[in-house]
Amino acid sequence: MALFGDLGNRSELEKKARAEGRLPPGQSLTLKWPVLHYGTVPTFDPAKWDFKISGLLEEPLRLTWTEFRELPGTEVTSDFHCVTRWSRLDNRWKGVLFTDVMKLVNPKSEAQFALVLAEEGYTANVPLADLMRPEVLFTFEHDGEPLAAEHGGPLRLIVPHLYAWKSVKWVRGFMLFDHDRLGFWERNGYHAYGDPWKEERYSGR
Repeated sequence: MALFGDLGNRSELEKKARAEGRLPPGQSLTLKWPVLHYGTVPTFDPAKWDFKISGLLEEPLRLTWTEFRELPGTEVTSDFHCVTRWSRLDNRWKGVLFTDVMKLVNPKSEAQFALVLAEEGYTANVPLADLMRPEVLFTFEHDGEPLAAEHGGPLRLIVPHLYAWKSVKWVRGFMLFDHDRLGFWERNGYHAYGDPWKEERYSGR
């Protein structure tokens, strides 16, 4: 029960969110931010950390942590929908827009899909057009605080309109392709796209 926070307040807020059309089908509102991930929380060493973009580009790109943090910062407020049936509304993120990162590279015209790369070999596939939406960003701050390691810090991709496994924790870069290449959870039965409004939780459903 503690997953959802104060039940009385949550119940009223959930009714309001449903009335406003902000809760996708099958979702419940939480006031907390549950921690869910596969594997262990990696150790962050800013001296060794880097961010790499490769694949269908004119030239690959590598950024150090210092270089990444020097990119233009943006604040975005968005909702967050987990495939395990909870949603957290009005999250305040601070980070670097995906579109601003893409300004640093020259993708080839056939680049249509991205494979997002994270620590420990974790991956997730997202169409490039989805990543280019104006609310998608790489975040290092949540609700005014540095992004905690258990939530994906130092850097997490946030793709608000898809289920949250696409919002990759501990992100380290991405590769561009002309075809869709399934990521970790997608190869293990999760939906290739993951639209919460269509309940695209698992493949074949």
